[in-house]
Amino acid sequence: MPLVAEYIQKLEPYRPGKPIDDVRREYGLEKIIKLASNENPLGVSPLAIQAMIGSIHQINRYPDIASLLLRSKLAEMFNVGYDSIVTGHGSEAIMQTAVRTFLMNGEEVITAEGTFVGFYIMVKACGIKMQLIPLKDYRYNLKAIAGAITPKTKMIYLVNPNSPTGTIYTKSEFEEFMKCIPPNVLVIVDEAYIEFVKDHPDFPDSMDYRYDNVITLRTFSKAYGLAGIRIGYGFAHPELISQMHKVRLPFEPGIPSQAAGVAALMDKQFLDYYLKLNNCGKEFLYDSYNKLGIEYVKTEANFIMSVFDSEKRVNDITDKLLRKGVIVRGLKPFLLPNCIRVTIGLPEENQIYIDTLKLIL
Repeated sequence: MPLVAEYIQKLEPYRPGKPIDDVRREYGLEKIIKLASNENPLGVSPLAIQAMIGSIHQINRYPDIASLLLRSKLAEMFNVGYDSIVTGHGSEAIMQTAVRTFLMNGEEVITAEGTFVGFYIMVKACGIKMQLIPLKDYRYNLKAIAGAITPKTKMIYLVNPNSPTGTIYTKSEFEEFMKCIPPNVLVIVDEAYIEFVKDHPDFPDSMDYRYDNVITLRTFSKAYGLAGIRIGYGFAHPELISQMHKVRLPFEPGIPSQAAGVAALMDKQFLDYYLKLNNCGKEFLYDSYNKLGIEYVKTEANFIMSVFDSEKRVNDITDKLLRKGVIVRGLKPFLLPNCIRVTIGLPEENQIYIDTLKLIL
């Protein structure tokens, strides 16, 4: 009997955007900008920083296993029961908990090609069969996903807005889709970028559709700038949440993370300022791409995906940018090998990126 299952041996690990320190050491550069991981370039809410500092003296103790303050704040904000909320080390941890809780041998999962690669890895790591449905115009094809359901289908994973394309599916598309979903099929709706699109008139906020078989995932890593302390949350029917609590890691998230999450939710001024900054950066990059003749996909998030004629061209551009201290993300792991994703940065970062791109092109 092999020590490691064959599906683990074949697994490709998740590879994030290259860290700044690695680029500095490898290329001997001083000025480096990272636009690869959709982080908040503005930083962190001052209220969240104060909350983390204030919690430090408690870290000799285990955190509140129930995340009482954070879940209570979320329950109040979203008008749901406390027992409908789960927290974790980022939304990925909750995603992992859902996979471990609900998927069994012989069951299958459906999602799209060209979506969050972390989910692919989680499912493959459990030896579960996964069916990938091609995107249509870089958008989820919900009709095709619904049509692919079989008696073995247990879970469907949707990302809205989608990463790495930045596109959304609409209210009418989601409503028609849910009419086709059997009650024993779980639909995970990953809304990591919800803050960037919450005012879009045609965006189907999953909290407005409280189906018993829908699990909503959200995070503090993107708009709130708390990627480094790993904190996320999810909503679902209380029965689903109770089962997930049996499986999730005990004592997650940590004390500073819980404190920062509560404080970040209260700092509307910080969030609003960043969203405005992001919109300005988006328009600047659109205009720059138009002038350079670069094809791109309009986004509803804090990143923009550009499209090139080949994987070779993408590799050439990303490598030359890297050597000049600009870190972006080639999308081969996302099954979009001819595309590049660039996080919308601060104004000066966006300008450096475009100036460097001009030199390369």
